[in-house]
Amino acid sequence: MSLSTIERPVSLVEDVCQRLATEIRAELNGGDGWLPPERQLAEQLGVSRTVVREATKRLESQGLIEVRHGIGIKVVDKLHKPLNGSLALLIPNTEDRLRQLVEVRLLVEPEVARLAAERVKPAALRALKKVQARLAAATGVEEAVESDLEFHRQLARASGNEVLVLLLESLGDLGRASRSVTISATSIARAHAQHQAVLDAVAAGDAQRAHAAMQFHIREAAADLARQFKQSKAAR
Repeated sequence: MSLSTIERPVSLVEDVCQRLATEIRAELNGGDGWLPPERQLAEQLGVSRTVVREATKRLESQGLIEVRHGIGIKVVDKLHKPLNGSLALLIPNTEDRLRQLVEVRLLVEPEVARLAAERVKPAALRALKKVQARLAAATGVEEAVESDLEFHRQLARASGNEVLVLLLESLGDLGRASRSVTISATSIARAHAQHQAVLDAVAAGDAQRAHAAMQFHIREAAADLARQFKQSKAAR
């Protein structure tokens, strides 16, 4: 006798999560950013408020919504939130976290640049140039850090790979901390020049040069970071 595998039925909570996730994607693409109240959701979906409550807890832990008690359910775009929190617990030492971040960036971001050079569309190229101009005009470290992060974010989007976009976004808080150290230490102009080398290669469709330019950029950041930590220890 040959028996086929019985597929596990989707639970009510999982079904509600999937349906709400679909609604959330619509909200992120131009909606008002709020889901109906819990009671209304339960009535619309034909389930109990307990099921809705459990589903919203899961979606909140995934960074898709924020349950604001007494106000409502706010749609947010924080899919990176769970990883950022986990990294702080897993690697409590800041220096270790930032050093390991650079190692990951060195493995991933040169490939992001290569893919962007091969796939970039005119709109994505315009977005990169706009962010690059913002970095050039930055007058303070905080503004420069945000522009730097946005350049790398737009480059990932230009690669056409959503997994890479989410991966780099998940490392956003760490990247912000790292850049706050390196940009203040090395100047905005240097970061801009290194970005420009990547951007020129992407605009030219030169995948190999884009890969090499990004690799150089991250290795320089790693060296700057190491110097800053060494100087900090020596000053104690």
